[in-house]
Amino acid sequence: MAETRFIGCSCNGTSQIDGFDGGGVPSGIGLIVDAPARELCRRELARFTDALDDDAQLLVGCTQEQSLFSEIASTRTLVAPVRFVNLRERAGWGAEAQAATPKISALVAMAAAAVTDPVPAVSYLSKGRTLVVGDGQAAIDWAMSLSAQLDVSLLLVGARDAVLPAEHTFPVFSGGDLKLTGWLGAFEARWSQQNPIDLDACVRCGACVSACPEQAIDASFQIDMTRCSGHRDCVTACAQVGAIDFSRADFLRSESFDLVFDLRDSPAFSQPDRPPGYFFPGRDPIQRARQALELAQSIGEFEKPRYFRYNAKICSHQRNRIDACSRCIEVCSTSAISADGDGIKVNPHLCQGCGGCATVCPSGAISHVVPSVSELGRRLRNGLSAFRGAGGRDAVLLFHDERSGRRMLDELGRGKLIAAGVATHEPGVRGLPARVIPVEISHVASVGIDLALCAFAYGASRVIVLSGSDVASGYGDAQQFQFGLANTLLGAIGYQGAPFEILRVRDALELETALHAAHKVDAVEVPASFAMPDEKRRAVELAIDHLAKQATKAGVSIPGHVALPAGAPFGEIVVDAAACTMCKACVGACPQSALLDSPEHPQLRFIERNCVQCGLCVKTCPENAISLAPRYLLSEQARSPVVVHEAQPFHCVACGKPFGTKRMVENMVERLSGHSMFSGPGTRRLQMCSDCRVVDMFDNKDEITIFDVTRKG
Repeated sequence: MAETRFIGCSCNGTSQIDGFDGGGVPSGIGLIVDAPARELCRRELARFTDALDDDAQLLVGCTQEQSLFSEIASTRTLVAPVRFVNLRERAGWGAEAQAATPKISALVAMAAAAVTDPVPAVSYLSKGRTLVVGDGQAAIDWAMSLSAQLDVSLLLVGARDAVLPAEHTFPVFSGGDLKLTGWLGAFEARWSQQNPIDLDACVRCGACVSACPEQAIDASFQIDMTRCSGHRDCVTACAQVGAIDFSRADFLRSESFDLVFDLRDSPAFSQPDRPPGYFFPGRDPIQRARQALELAQSIGEFEKPRYFRYNAKICSHQRNRIDACSRCIEVCSTSAISADGDGIKVNPHLCQGCGGCATVCPSGAISHVVPSVSELGRRLRNGLSAFRGAGGRDAVLLFHDERSGRRMLDELGRGKLIAAGVATHEPGVRGLPARVIPVEISHVASVGIDLALCAFAYGASRVIVLSGSDVASGYGDAQQFQFGLANTLLGAIGYQGAPFEILRVRDALELETALHAAHKVDAVEVPASFAMPDEKRRAVELAIDHLAKQATKAGVSIPGHVALPAGAPFGEIVVDAAACTMCKACVGACPQSALLDSPEHPQLRFIERNCVQCGLCVKTCPENAISLAPRYLLSEQARSPVVVHEAQPFHCVACGKPFGTKRMVENMVERLSGHSMFSGPGTRRLQMCSDCRVVDMFDNKDEITIFDVTRKG
């Protein structure tokens, strides 16, 4: 790894960072720590520009002036982009700033070690074709405003009493039953033309308004059908324009758009996180103005990472049209995941990289790669090592997102200065505790049982996920279940106190109170040093193995297994020996190779570490002989095949060679005994191996009906 030069700044002496000199940061990171600046963004800016000319990568301990530093760096040819870490709000401005040096070491170590592997990109192309949808004058006004910058079309839904613009500068449609599909640059809109007047064909001459004796037509040029008597004077007045048709048969309309500005009360998409390019501000005028600005900037070609990786070979979604696991489909807040034969497919244009699918996937068939769990695990290992090396104890990892989570932490960091003069024990002035290490990720839903357990194995005493109000409830429920499993596993092997928690708060004050009141949990005495793998189940296994060994050394009695609730992705199967015919249908259905055949004996073998409790074997078994038993097996037996059922072989009545099982053949004879083809000698053939059955058929040709396929008729 290339060396990284770090420049910190005390922000005019207000941020307590002088105690950090690189102590505790693992030597493998290659960190060079400069003396802290006092006004790096002003009088000492030359220190930054000089550091740009160095061969080392540059890390700056300031995010307030990130734009300034990035703009200067853009004029240079650098070995790597300049990186930034927020030390002021996260550590230096808290009431416990004097004790925050270990946290600063952790934050710097994680930032210095952050290297994101390149992933494929997903492209969008928007030419600015925009559909504005609304039900009144406001939609017309917004369409007129946006038409100066965008290629606007307007769809009016129930547009009575709205006044259409005098100039026909953009297409205007009316209708209802709007159906939208797609994403930025590729929306398809379908609706029904419900009013007799087609606004796109209408020239707005007003002849129909004057001709209507019931005054059923107003300045919106739509007919109020509750007042219309059907005399059709308006049709006559419209004459050759032909915009009015009461007998319209082709009432369905469709158009393609790049962007959608939906001003209605209810969104066109039911999923919690809507597609990129779809703007739904509701009735709030501030939100409408803000999103209108975003719309105007949504023209051009855009790229985002392909956030996921999918391995269909180990997916437990379906086998042979038998449904099993659909957790990723159910939890996805963008509706990006759908069934695809035996597996799933992910629409990369709809996927917004939350990682919730990877969190709930029991097998690891789908994984989150921005960053990958192995990369994030490496950062945590380095950060926690630096925290301990600098004398820190009882580290708490606080995972938060880039939106609401970052905003709350910024408010906490500034609280002490904003509330200057207020006693430091009051809420809002203490900031983050010195032992709380913030870890910013794109979406908190990506933190699953594998990352949580590995973080604890690396030495964290607690792992807290800050779940804001903008996080879909399905993600929180899924994570709560995952963390419940992790707490159960740790409690069973001697680590008490439930170190894993989902924290839901409304604002920064609630967050501060919760963090300062958080109970302490004893961390593992000897942290793990293994590299966290991308394979989910392997990561869990490594963490549990390490923690169990440390607990054993501390005198804790480790149980053979830990019982888990239904739905857990670990466990065994129970086979009803009286019902099982050893047909091996379950072996063929298992995508994880947890169930195995035996080439020498009629045995059903099982490897527990491979089983994800998907239930495909249960649903496939024709005898209903299999059931699931969720648990976590802590012994070496989990890694080795064990015989879960063994049957008595059946011997061929002709040659004596074993084939099939006694129970299977007996069942077959019993079920087919009433069939004409299997009466008499046919019954005996059912008890022969395949070779002897063919020989017997040709030795008894008088019992075979031979069809001459060369004759016609």
